[in-house]
Order: sequence, then structure tokens, then C-alpha cells
Amino acid sequence: MVAAVASSSVGDSVYGEDDNSNSLEKRVAQLTGKEDAMYVVSGTMSNQIAIRSHLYQPPHSVLCDYRSHIYTAEAAGLAILSQSMVTPVHPKNSVHLTLEDVKRSVILGEDVHTAPTRVISLENTLGGTILPIEEIKRISEFARSHNIKMHLDGARLWNASAATDISLEEYGKYFDTISLCLSKGMGAPVGSILVGPKDLIKKARWLRKQQGGGIRQAGWLTTAANIAIDEVWPTMKATHAKAAKLGSDLEAIGVHFQLPIQTNFLFIDSAKSGLDLAIFSEEAKNAGVKVWGERLVLHHQTSDLAIDNLKTAISKALKRSHASAETSSAPTGAYRTRMTDN
Repeated sequence: MVAAVASSSVGDSVYGEDDNSNSLEKRVAQLTGKEDAMYVVSGTMSNQIAIRSHLYQPPHSVLCDYRSHIYTAEAAGLAILSQSMVTPVHPKNSVHLTLEDVKRSVILGEDVHTAPTRVISLENTLGGTILPIEEIKRISEFARSHNIKMHLDGARLWNASAATDISLEEYGKYFDTISLCLSKGMGAPVGSILVGPKDLIKKARWLRKQQGGGIRQAGWLTTAANIAIDEVWPTMKATHAKAAKLGSDLEAIGVHFQLPIQTNFLFIDSAKSGLDLAIFSEEAKNAGVKVWGERLVLHHQTSDLAIDNLKTAISKALKRSHASAETSSAPTGAYRTRMTDN
């Protein structure tokens, strides 16, 4: 990436004059089967501009999973930028939304007491779990039958595609807009990309400018993003396999998880495992491993040594936690990690 950045184009991307930025946008639009795309500095900006572009006159509402990044981790953007109510839905299966969950919570009709659902926003992956394509299709068909727009926070759709062998274009059939992150698991230094219809992306560019997101020499960033697609995306299957093996090894020593391990995320259930997170953090630090609460995330640069050190740290932390619990009635754990794919 660093070598590529040194020779990147430096045109003015605000005016559409940067070759690398134009190339990236065209590439991701084609990968997802959409007419156009727009590079932005973050997934939050991409999600919020997409939803704002779908919404016109309040009152209106957005339906999403109660754990969704757009709802829990984007600084109340839906309320501030789109003047939108949110309908947060708890999936009955505790893993992912289904059409039945959506039907139970969607707001239809013209009752003046309500804010009708205008956008359904799904997230794939969420907490590392994959939203089944069959369920996406069912929800999409229902939404379109009621003239409701479909948005996907696909920050880690790259992982879902790698794990299922379902193309981005196939996923794209069921959404009006998709946001894909180019940093996070993809490893580029900055950015996300929004894809959708040409007229919507035209409006989105206006909103990007309004929100201070116009970048002049974006080529330095978009060049790195293109390298991420070339070199990092193909490594995700191997990362997923490491995560599955780690999960199996941890289960063998008594660790329980909040969600199925389907990609590169492992969410420890500290209460069920009897793991004191403060002790875990201390043991991890001693082992030279950085952890954040209950959430473990692997990527293509996670070494086997780091994984071995992590397992050693958890094993020691479990023993200390169980011993401490026998002598104290204090609850284990310092805090629980917010479940998000951020």
C-alpha cells in the first residue's frame, strides 16, 4: 500500500478529476452491480448520507436491528441529520433479523400518530454473524412491495462474501444502497464507499460536500483501498478459519460465546464463562496481547504467536477468575463490550 501511494494520482476528486478515485468507485460499483459509487472518509458518513438520501419529508422512521451500528454507534446521526425516528428490533432468534421480526415492527399506513417506515437498514456481518441471503431476499421483497427502501451497512460484507462464496453483486440485488468499509478488516488506512443508483449518488455527493467530506487529493487514499481489494480480501477465508479454530480451542477450556463464530469475530460471554474482564485484561497485557472487553477480532496480520499468547492469557484469567469467585460474592467483569462490527 505504501509503495502504491507513492505513485498515486493527485487529481481533484471533488470535481471528479482523480483517476485513482474514479477507478475505485467504478470498480466497487461494478462488483456490487450498482450504477455508481462514492468514496467517503468513514462508514458512519457513508451510512448516514445513504439514509439521508433516501428520506425526504418527516415524519419518517428507519427500522433496524437494535444492535445496528447506525443506531448505537453513529452519534445519533439518524435523529440529527435525517430527523428520523428509529425502530430498533430484537431478533427473536437472538442472532439475526427475519422477515417475521420486520413484520412485527414495521410501521405501515397513514395513521397520523405514527412515523411510517421508509427505510429498512440491515447489517452484514453483525457481530461477525452472517445474515442469510434467503432472509435478505424475503425482507427485500416485503420492503419493495410496500415502497420501503433497503439499505445495507455492509462494512464487513467482504467477510460475508468470502465466507459464503456469494458475490457482492448477488447481495446487491436486494438493496438500494450499500456501504462497504475499506479500512477495518480490509486494512486500508481510511475510507468507505457507498454504492447505489446514479441519481441517488448524485444527491449523496452534495450531502458529502455539505458535511465537509470532500477530499481534494483523494488518490493517496483510494490507491490504498484498491490494494486492499487486491491483496487483503482474498486472505479472509484463512482468517475465518483461524477464528473458528481459536473458538474451538477456547470452548475446550470452558469459554462460552454470545454468538456463533462465523467470520473473524468472537464475542466472549464473560458471565457464562465466569471470566473477570479486569483479570483478563491484566493477563492479556502480560502476554503482550491487546484486548477490548469481550470482543476478539482477527485479521490477516494476526500471527499464530499472538493467538497462542491469547489462549494462554485466557486460560490463566479463567483460573484466577474462578478462584476469586470462590472467595468473593462480587460480580465478575468490568464491563460488557458493545456488539458492533465497527
